[in-house]
Amino acid sequence: MKDHHKILNIAVIVAALGYLVDIYDLVLFTIVRVKSLQSLGLTPEEIEDKGLILLNIQMMGMLLGGVFWGILGDRKGRLSVLFGSIIMYSLANILNGMVQTVDQYYILRFIAGFGLAGELGAGITLVSEIMSKERRGWGTTVVATVGVFGAVVAGLVFKFSGGDWRLCYYIGGGQVTLK
Repeated sequence: MKDHHKILNIAVIVAALGYLVDIYDLVLFTIVRVKSLQSLGLTPEEIEDKGLILLNIQMMGMLLGGVFWGILGDRKGRLSVLFGSIIMYSLANILNGMVQTVDQYYILRFIAGFGLAGELGAGITLVSEIMSKERRGWGTTVVATVGVFGAVVAGLVFKFSGGDWRLCYYIGGGQVTLK
């Protein structure tokens, strides 16, 4: 029985921390978008236009990623999707910190969005599937609550990094090694 509870706790912790980094990335992009595009040499008009395109590309990645990861989760299992999506968006986060052109940014925001889409669906579904119906509400609440703190973490990391948008992406991607 102890082993079963340990597995449940690990699943909830991994899903919660994955969702934290998921929200971190989504909010961080909103925080650093203008500053990052300025550093790439864009004009104010280009920043607005390219920033919206970047946001749309990320959302397209999330849309397609949600379908892909959902189907893969049904075939290969939630745990593999959970870890696969976390690794994908974490690596994309690190690489986002290295972009030198808007085209590179487009590609990497798509990949980040694609990876982000798998984590919450797989994590919540995994927690719901392995927990008893009496406890799954608590498990999913923990995942969602911890995840929302990703927004706070993104703001704090940006503030304490001195607004270094590249460092913020590296920290977001590096969080996967903490799990």
